[in-house]
This record gives sequence, structure tokens and C-alpha cells, in this order.
Amino acid sequence: MSATLLIRALRDPAFAAMLDTSAWNGLLAAARAERLIGTLALRLEGQSVPDAVRPILTDALADTARDAQQAIWEADRAAFALRDTGLPVILLKGGAYVAAGLSAGRGRFIGDLDILVPRAGLEVAERALMAAGWEWVKEDPYDDAYYRQWMHELPPMIHGERDRMIDVHHTILPLTARPTPDAAAMVADAVPLGNGLFLLSAEDRVIHAVAHMLADGDLQGGLRNLWDIHCLLADVEPAVLAMRAARHGLSRRVAQARRLAAYLYGDGASLTPWDRIIAARLSARNGWGQETRKLLVFAFFVRSHWLRMPPLMLARHLFTKWRKGHRPQ
Repeated sequence: MSATLLIRALRDPAFAAMLDTSAWNGLLAAARAERLIGTLALRLEGQSVPDAVRPILTDALADTARDAQQAIWEADRAAFALRDTGLPVILLKGGAYVAAGLSAGRGRFIGDLDILVPRAGLEVAERALMAAGWEWVKEDPYDDAYYRQWMHELPPMIHGERDRMIDVHHTILPLTARPTPDAAAMVADAVPLGNGLFLLSAEDRVIHAVAHMLADGDLQGGLRNLWDIHCLLADVEPAVLAMRAARHGLSRRVAQARRLAAYLYGDGASLTPWDRIIAARLSARNGWGQETRKLLVFAFFVRSHWLRMPPLMLARHLFTKWRKGHRPQ
């Protein structure tokens, strides 16, 4: 399994020296599919790699450096757009890691710009961003109402000139999710970065990454998300993290993420049967980087919706999306 090769190479870069051509193809395919090729390139610096591989890794580092520069610029533009609102602009996910120079941001590809603002300031933030050139990705009355009533963020927005997306969060999990994190506490304890930007506290960064991976999503890109967690855990004291996780109702998820990160990327850990199922989902890629274990992947897709909303609401939502032509990939 190519995902297993990727996990081993990230954990022990010297392992790559033992790979043959076929294994290298699988490793690079998995790294691309999981958006971890920049991280892999960093981990393999100083290691002996085939001549044909070196330019691929060099290009990956250049791409992630450009990605980081663009992410920092987008964060600056968002802060500038919101400068007169009085709202704290708290960076989340990859943009936060890069802007703060965290190890989790090294070699990381950045997708959308994700920010957190207080829920009471959503309308103000929305107006300011639209005045600065952001607009709705798509106009759909059902999706718009669904986001505003039940989700943890506004509908996605995109800048009309720069073609870059922004997700404006007011908490870290959908309002229909079972855990209810204390978003106000996260905002209150955010750390200033300067230029109007803030960063979640070290413990809340871990908790947000865990919530995104284990309490909300279907584990798409889970190996990268778990690598983020593995890196972020180095910046926290376990006892302090445990107390903070309890405050946010995510103790069980955080404990599970710590076990999985230690098992896949660290010195090892004992896994529960449920942990092993998640690990199997994370490693479901073949030598071409394609997802395998389709039934398991689909089960996690269904689970991600189940986590977000009660059964009757879920059935109504899925039926509505089906009627509108949406199909899971």
C-alpha cells in the first residue's frame, strides 16, 4: 500500500533509501494524493534519493514556498478588509501555521484562507469582506440558508480579482454536531500575531485540528491532518491539553488523535479496535495513489454526515442534495 510507504518515510526518512523504482512511484503518488509531497520533500532533505526523484522534490518545495507566500498575503488582505470592524481576525489551519512559522506549516500546501471571528460579528465581517471584493462562490438559497442556520461558517466566498477563497468561521464544528466547543473561549485566548491577525492558543490549535479530522470530516486528507496534529502536539503540555479538551467536550477525540499520531508518525502506541478502523481508512491508497477500500471510504462519508446532524435532519438534507444532483465522489 502506497500510503504505508508514505507513513514510514515521514516517520523515518532513512527508510526511503531502501525503496526500488516501483516503491518510489507509489510513495510519490500517495504523497501527491494526500498533499504531503512538500512535507515529504522536507523530511527527505539530506537523504539519498534517485536522480529522477530529486527534481520532483525540489519542485514540491518551491510550490509550497509559493503557496505559503500567497497564504500570508491573503491573510494580510483579509485583516486589511476587516481593519475597521473591531473584530479579531484569527487565522486557522494551514494559513495560521505558515503565518506563525510553526513546524506544521513547513512544506505544507495551503488551500482556502480560514479565519475565525466572534459569531456576533459575522454580519459585520460579511459586509466588510464583500466591500473588499469577496463574493459568494455560488448562489443557492438552500445552501445559503443551511450554512447560516446550522453550520460553523458562512457560505464559502471567493475574491473576484484574485480568485482565492475564504471561509469565515464562528466556531469549529457545525452547530448540529454533538460536541459543542466553547468558541468564545477560543477567541478570548487567541494570541496576537501582529497586523490585526491572531492565532489560536497552542492547545486550541490541536483541538481544532482534531475536531476537523475526527469529529467533523470523512477523513479525506486524513494523513495530512494527522501530520498537522503530530507537529502541533510538540508545542503543548499533555496535562494542559487534556484540561482544554475537556472544556471543549473533545477529550475522547483528542486522546484518540494522540494515539493515532504516535502510532503512525511517532514512537508507537496501543490502538483500540476503533482506532484500527480509522488507521485502515487513512491508509486506503494503492500504488497509483488511488483510494481503495471503497466501502470503508463510503462508510466514513456517511459517518461524517451522521456526526453533523440528527437522523431526521440528515435524511432530509441528503434527500434535498440528491434531488439537486449532488452525488458523493
